[in-house]
Amino acid sequence: MEKFWRVAEPAQALIDHLSRVLGIAPLVAALLVNRGLDDPEQARDFLFPDLIDLHDPFLFKDMKKIVARIHEARQTNERVLIFGDYDVDGVTSCAVLYKVLTGMGLEVINHIPHRVDDGYGLSCGIGEFARENKITLMIAVDCGVTAFAAVEYFNSLGMEVIIIDHHEPDSRQLPNAFAIIDPKISNSGYPFRDLAAVGLAAKVAEALTGKRDAEIMDLTTLGTVADVVPLKGENRIIVKHGLGRMARTANYGLAALMELAKLNTKKLTPYHIGFVLGPRINAAGRMDSAHSSLDLFLSETPDTAFALARELEAHNQERQKTQRAIVQEAIAIVEESGRFQEDKVIVLSKEGWHKGILGIVASKISEKYYRPAIVISLKDGIGTASGRSVDGFHLQKALQSCAACLDAFGGHEGAAGLTIRAENIDPFRDLINQVAADVLIRNKMTPTLDIDGQVELSRINMDLVKMVETMEPFGEGNPSPVFCSTQLRLKGAPRVLAKDTLKFWVTDGQVSLSAVGFGMGKYASLLAAQPQFDLAYEAAIDDWNKPPSVQLVIKDIRFA
Repeated sequence: MEKFWRVAEPAQALIDHLSRVLGIAPLVAALLVNRGLDDPEQARDFLFPDLIDLHDPFLFKDMKKIVARIHEARQTNERVLIFGDYDVDGVTSCAVLYKVLTGMGLEVINHIPHRVDDGYGLSCGIGEFARENKITLMIAVDCGVTAFAAVEYFNSLGMEVIIIDHHEPDSRQLPNAFAIIDPKISNSGYPFRDLAAVGLAAKVAEALTGKRDAEIMDLTTLGTVADVVPLKGENRIIVKHGLGRMARTANYGLAALMELAKLNTKKLTPYHIGFVLGPRINAAGRMDSAHSSLDLFLSETPDTAFALARELEAHNQERQKTQRAIVQEAIAIVEESGRFQEDKVIVLSKEGWHKGILGIVASKISEKYYRPAIVISLKDGIGTASGRSVDGFHLQKALQSCAACLDAFGGHEGAAGLTIRAENIDPFRDLINQVAADVLIRNKMTPTLDIDGQVELSRINMDLVKMVETMEPFGEGNPSPVFCSTQLRLKGAPRVLAKDTLKFWVTDGQVSLSAVGFGMGKYASLLAAQPQFDLAYEAAIDDWNKPPSVQLVIKDIRFA
């Protein structure tokens, strides 16, 4: 789909000021300004993140209360239940807390709900299990801040509940828990609101032990990147230092997973976590139980770790196969039905689609057609759905407007889940499209590519790439810089390699550079037929089986 190129034009005075005060290259200063970092002190903290700048965990107003309660549980030999979520953030959070609490001598039981059987979040369903296991203290992590009924129920059973969550709370009230840590609560006392749940678990661990454990840093980095929180502030500090710790991890499970994924010899980046490790860890919770992933990180021997890592590999292969089949079916439904050409929100449903894959499928459909997508799996007349949105359309607010058609729903601006009766699907599709008609004007249904600046191709060299690398780690909130160059020409014939990868050489008449476009094989014939074209790209280093050289990683191609 054609993209709108939005090229940044930072104020030259701001660039010059940052460059002079910090002694950095004007290009780096421009990248900082593009990311809203035009204050020299903020920019310095961003470029040189230091562990010493992490905030004191006791700034959370309930932290002393939590520490005292956990020490009391240890002294009185109480049994503690850690209840987590089934994604990477939830699993790593459980692992961090389990390691710390058992290391203190507490008896701890972990429980992660089954995505299909139990659904998301803290619910009353765990009550009988907790009572049978004589639980007196429950710690809910990566969930719970809106679990009003569940917390009251556990209180009635004589249990106290500690909530460690990073999701948005209800603005009117909080659950009646013993203590709550959530940086998004207005009076939390904590100055940084974007920590992932595993970052909060690490804060509790630090408060309990008085130190930062290297192995906890490994898992904290893993969960932080995988949960796609902004890599700014404390998250940037954690990830900047944690990536190096991961590369030499002492965690048997993480080491086994990286070895099977062939990452043990690579320089780890957030990309490897988000697109290589993360999907393998999440696959267990999508296809079966996330306890396999949790057990992996709690493995006490390399043999156990490798057995569990291979189990995750098998789950991931099954997930990929199931995902491909459902995506193909979903695309066929869209292409064969004329109504989706008019709809601004795509609502698809089918009996028996695997519930654990719906979010990924919704993302694929939304990316392909660049409009919000809601994918529904039906069973016995009840539909379970996941939705993904695009810029400019707040999905959770849209679902509020359609509440009369829904049994339940929840989520945020970009993603949501819902439950719906089969007979309400068509009315819901009509209603949400009426909502979208007032919001999604045509220019909001065209994907936007943000570009850091237009540069001459001859400026793209190893020095420039090294300057760009000072902005690492890249990820949410700090995207890898994208540049564009215009009026370029093809040098030699383009090639299409495995997995629809496009490779070619490009020149501006002065220099020639190698370029690669993943999944862009369709452009080969178009390139060959055009005398000139414009490229948007990331400047990277290609060192695959050869001396390092500059390579353009293509983000888009624009023809005259």
